[in-house]
Amino acid sequence: MDYQKEYEKWLSSGVLTAEETAELRAIADDPKEIESRFYGPLEFGTAGLRGTMKMGLHQMNVYVIRHATQGFANVICAEGEDARRRGVAIAMDCRNNSMAFARAAAEVCAANGIHVRIFDSLRPTPELSFAVRYYGCQAGINVTASHNPKEYNGYKVYWADGAQLPPHHADAIAQELKKIDIFTGIRRMDYDEAVEKGLIEVIGQETDEAFLKEVMAMVTDPGAIPAVADTFKVVYTPFHGCGYRLVPEALHRAGLKHLLCVKEQMVIDGNFPTVVSPNPENPEGFYLAVDLAKENDVDFIVGTDPDSDRVGIMVRDKEGNYQVVTGNQTGVVLLDYLLGAMQRSGKLPEKPVVLKTIVTTEMAKAVAEHYGAACYDTFTGFKFLAEKKDGLEARGEGKVVFSYEESYGYMVGDFVRDKDAVTASLLLTEMAAYYAAKGMTVLDALQQLYETYGCYGEKTHNLVMPGLDGLADMARLMKSLRETPPREIAGVAVRQFKDYSDGSVTDCATGEKSAMELSGSNVLRFEMADGTSIIVRPSGTEPKIKVYVLTKGADAAERDANLAKYGAWVDTLKKQD
Repeated sequence: MDYQKEYEKWLSSGVLTAEETAELRAIADDPKEIESRFYGPLEFGTAGLRGTMKMGLHQMNVYVIRHATQGFANVICAEGEDARRRGVAIAMDCRNNSMAFARAAAEVCAANGIHVRIFDSLRPTPELSFAVRYYGCQAGINVTASHNPKEYNGYKVYWADGAQLPPHHADAIAQELKKIDIFTGIRRMDYDEAVEKGLIEVIGQETDEAFLKEVMAMVTDPGAIPAVADTFKVVYTPFHGCGYRLVPEALHRAGLKHLLCVKEQMVIDGNFPTVVSPNPENPEGFYLAVDLAKENDVDFIVGTDPDSDRVGIMVRDKEGNYQVVTGNQTGVVLLDYLLGAMQRSGKLPEKPVVLKTIVTTEMAKAVAEHYGAACYDTFTGFKFLAEKKDGLEARGEGKVVFSYEESYGYMVGDFVRDKDAVTASLLLTEMAAYYAAKGMTVLDALQQLYETYGCYGEKTHNLVMPGLDGLADMARLMKSLRETPPREIAGVAVRQFKDYSDGSVTDCATGEKSAMELSGSNVLRFEMADGTSIIVRPSGTEPKIKVYVLTKGADAAERDANLAKYGAWVDTLKKQD
């Protein structure tokens, strides 16, 4: 694509506002910036779109939103009149422009004859997944960039099952977008007119109540929180985002009396003024929550990301310090608690199943098998976990009781098909209360699991490669590792090399090749002679390659030594580019 020509097309389109035109004219003498904004469209994938909010084809703005929605509308309309009638549910998070983008999407859907149910204000991502299923919609749209920095926004699309789009539907949209001119190929109508004609229906509290009813039904031990309610305290932060109302409501309904919310971060603000990154994976964002916990003698802290699909926790240790519990650790201890609670109450199904992603700790498999549950891997992303759940249950091969990934995402129940920080916050608090009644913390419970199953440890390394050069660097590194895989890493022999793009497994000692179940994703995996797994994959939403080290030691010292030596090898990959 001729980026200069595309830049001039936008300037001469006649549809930009004066402010938008001024923004583009301001970069007229900066060819590198023009190229970065116009060298091509944002790639539409299974995760939808995500980018920084600027004018340009490769950015997030109202024109890109309309263009994407017209492509999606074409795919929906191709399903027939019933699909138009069933329509779409639309939600948005707390970010700057999210409401404007959501309304722009609604206007395009309405003009294409697709019925729209749009939330009256920001809502958690899992509630959008729920709404698609609850109202029997054909599809869903969520305007969110999850935990990305404030400059970003995004556009996620869902299908009738309430999960994000499977690859073939995403590909169909991508093909439609190639045919549609971003300015002249869009159908749209005035928002207020569409509401007046009944093409757009605004939803709100009634959907919240239906969602919360399902959330509360996930309580495994109804007596756990009430048993310690007089003394048990929790600090909560929504990081300026969508969890600010429903998470506290769920915790109060479960019987929690002492919930302390970080007031500065209960303020809805897409600029995230109190944090550098509104991501519960980053412990530095919890500083206000830690201060509040210290002031009030609190053991347990919960934080949800801006669209309330991820949740992170911190726990006070015996020295009075607040310790981060990683997504892998949180998932394992919650899994053990849920399976144990179900077993104690007779709620464990006959053929229980646990799902995790390929980059999530292998400790989950050991815990699941202890309770007689099968454990399956999927590719990264809840669309794959949802697809696996539906397939297994449709074939009668088991009942999925818990699904999770290492990046702080957890899913339970049948009412959503995406990660759900509202329900997870409730269950994590229930779990913490259960252990509090025993004079234990979540850290104590985790230590018991290590003593039972071994000292597992995980570390995720991010090889950040921004800009156009970064894309080439990412492709070059993946190509090099794929075509010339190392025979040893950090002095340890590579036992197997797995390429998830074609599903091949190579025995590094004999060269013999075999096939595995999963294929079709740009991911590489090295199985080491000491039992460690190293997985390399480009991020689907950010300009970086993620390298996951999953290991196990006879004790904590050996585990930490493994993480350190393999981490040193990852550092050599950074130097290659």
